[in-house]
Amino acid sequence: MTSSTPDTARDVPAVRATALARSFDDVAAVRGIDLEVRAGEVLALVGLNGAGKSTLLRLLVGLLRPGRGSAELWGSSAWGAPAAVRSRVAFVGSGDAYGELTVRENLHTAARLHGCTPRGAAHRADELLASLALDRWAARPARTLSDGNRRRLALAAAFVHDADLLVLDEPTNALDPAGVIEVRERVLARAAQGAAVLVSSHHLDEMARVATSIAVVHDGLLVGELPPDGVDLERQFFRTVHAAAGNVTPAESEGPR
Repeated sequence: MTSSTPDTARDVPAVRATALARSFDDVAAVRGIDLEVRAGEVLALVGLNGAGKSTLLRLLVGLLRPGRGSAELWGSSAWGAPAAVRSRVAFVGSGDAYGELTVRENLHTAARLHGCTPRGAAHRADELLASLALDRWAARPARTLSDGNRRRLALAAAFVHDADLLVLDEPTNALDPAGVIEVRERVLARAAQGAAVLVSSHHLDEMARVATSIAVVHDGLLVGELPPDGVDLERQFFRTVHAAAGNVTPAESEGPR
């Protein structure tokens, strides 16, 4: 199944944030972010815990209302976007699956909600059960799964339809190496097929394997970019964060010349 819907203009970004901000109890979580992600691009967001990555992703898919600024999906406001727009998005956050449904029922339901025929939903569910090593647990209620397998199920539900936008918050958390590779291959395949991808992670090396661009988030702001093909990304990342925090000057953040 392909969920592609023609855009009114080919150059409309899948995701656009303009001066996007949100606070909780007067604590700023996101503080005026501008970004765009277009078809075929993979934008990776990296940052320390509490940097604002998860809040930013939830704003971008319309799960949170902006305090200031705007978030758009293909030119429509993400908050309150119509069903036809939301159906083009696959989001993996920290939420659980339907705990009382079996693993297979969760995947079948996700596929049907995104327009698959009953036969198509069954086929996609079986394919993902096998590729994400969930087939032995297919008949178990989702609430009984381990953390790693709950993560696999959430990813399988996102991949069960060919979304035009994948938004993945720490997708490889709790996964073993085989699961990490499977996620990597699926992200690369969907981007090659024209999907836009926005992913947050702590794993810089893994992001370098999939991203077309890497943005550093710190204290609710985008504070720099890292080259996916660069060397010693970890050192570059910490220099960028330390410079943003005022711990070093911009010249010092470049290191010795």
